[in-house]
Amino acid sequence: MSTDTSIAKSRAAHLCEIGLTHLQAWEVEEAIEAFNSAIALDDTHADYYLHLAQAYIRIGDYESMRRALGNFMFLEPDQSLAERFEAIFSSGLDLVEQTITTVMPEHHAPLLVVGAALQMWVDFQVACGRQPLPNLKSKTVAAEWAAALDYTIRKINIHDASLEEIALWYVVNPHTIAQNHRRLVDTLDIMPCDYRYYRGPQNPLDKLVEAAIVLEMLEERFARIE
Repeated sequence: MSTDTSIAKSRAAHLCEIGLTHLQAWEVEEAIEAFNSAIALDDTHADYYLHLAQAYIRIGDYESMRRALGNFMFLEPDQSLAERFEAIFSSGLDLVEQTITTVMPEHHAPLLVVGAALQMWVDFQVACGRQPLPNLKSKTVAAEWAAALDYTIRKINIHDASLEEIALWYVVNPHTIAQNHRRLVDTLDIMPCDYRYYRGPQNPLDKLVEAAIVLEMLEERFARIE
């Protein structure tokens, strides 16, 4: 490896770390810029593309996410991991998605909310990156994840159903739903009425944003001496 190549790879690794710091802080545009800069210096590192895909899902840019993920799959030497992401490109539904689209409408979930649950499942798989996932070919495991997605998406959209209710719908253990729900929330950094998944006519968070803007204006006016 030449000195110039070594320097470029070192600089790329540093830029990737900067991008991850920005992503952790929800500074998504800065993260995307850092990851793209890393790739410009070293386009042979699979993880740079994976992190770029993870950044794109934060802003709902799924076309760019798919391009980045496709590059990751091309470079990734672990074939089993690359194959795990192939399902995202498939036109068919996996077992989790099949279960969601069957059970949620049966229990009065609007189609837009069902669609948000499907989006959350894609986001979660990408956000997990190299973290292991359970055997999703198992109908029981698929039902457990579908139940957790249903529970989480209803809470976000203020259509709460209890763990016990949802456990009955999916014939799974409430404790497992709670565990999977926590992993969804932690991995995707989900907040109440999260803008990515809320499908109501007006997000309650809008009022908080408006109130924060008004408060800032009032504080500036109060501090001003005229």
